[in-house]
Amino acid sequence: MNVVVLGATGSIGLQALDVCDRLGVVPVALASGSGGRGFEETADRYPDAILAVADPADPDRLRDRFGARIVFGAEQVTALAATRDSVVVNGIVGFAGLDATLAALAVGNRLALANKESMVAAGGLVNEVLVQGGGELIPVDSEHSALHQCLEGEDPSGVKRLILTASGGPFRGRSAPELVGVTPEEALAHPTWDMGPRITVDSATLVNKGLEVIEAHFLFGTPFDDIDVVVHPQSVVHSLVEFVDGSFKAHIGMPDMRIPIQYALTHPGRAPLDVDFDLVGSALTFVAPDREAFPALDLAYAAGRAGGVAPAVFNAADEVAVAAFLDGRLGFTDIPAVIARALDEAGRGPADSVDAVRAADSVARQLVGAWTRG
Repeated sequence: MNVVVLGATGSIGLQALDVCDRLGVVPVALASGSGGRGFEETADRYPDAILAVADPADPDRLRDRFGARIVFGAEQVTALAATRDSVVVNGIVGFAGLDATLAALAVGNRLALANKESMVAAGGLVNEVLVQGGGELIPVDSEHSALHQCLEGEDPSGVKRLILTASGGPFRGRSAPELVGVTPEEALAHPTWDMGPRITVDSATLVNKGLEVIEAHFLFGTPFDDIDVVVHPQSVVHSLVEFVDGSFKAHIGMPDMRIPIQYALTHPGRAPLDVDFDLVGSALTFVAPDREAFPALDLAYAAGRAGGVAPAVFNAADEVAVAAFLDGRLGFTDIPAVIARALDEAGRGPADSVDAVRAADSVARQLVGAWTRG
């Protein structure tokens, strides 16, 4: 198995490498955004892997250390995704991961997709390339991996609805007034998952769940009216499928991202993984999300139903707004307000090309950047 890991020093990338080590698979290529010290240590572990760094902080030092095996530039990261006959783990965070997604699928690779922004911003285009290239897309997000497993072998006509579970983040149970003035440190204190800063804040606002709703629509072809969200604080039921006969399938397991990563690498087979989990003594609870306290969820549904470039604008506006919040330039409860304003001003138009999606993304970033400039 040839494995390419993009975003090799991020949370998903590091766990993907751990899975590779356990499977006895040596990655053939690694990519990073900036190529910091963590990347050098990772690259040393795999001396035969080709290396790419999108925007290196110190290219001369990296070139001196790794010589001809390292290349620089975002286009070189995309080229690694097009390494034929490979499983490509796309752990790049944000809209920057779209080009790699398209490149991997265009040459018929299996794509283990952790970059949800690809499907959110350009899901229709990704699906077109998937069909044309004859590749395979297996989601790595725990919720979508769960749905993939629950839907495996099922007739789509028998599916009534998809149910995505949310931990509720660090502010579960707080009312809208109680969220005014929360700090970045509080928002980054996720009770279940160890994730990067943007995804962690998105979990706190429920933007992340809204993005997952849009992604599920494109991944599984399910109408938005048939995709629901429930808050499940224990985070052991990762998603459910309800069928027309009243039965449910749920994927249950430890909140451990190695499980969906390994599933994406080994599907349709399975390999042993040392996960310690016992259902005995476990309590499973499910409650409806508080849509008044967390209005971003309904904004995501609205963007998804609007279609066209609206999901791309939703994603871009959130990415810039979260950065402003983390920098202290925007309040936590202002994040959905900024997204709503961006959708009003830039959320119309067809997403009929990568250029159209990229233009909408750029406009949204410029708008929100101007509104949140310190």
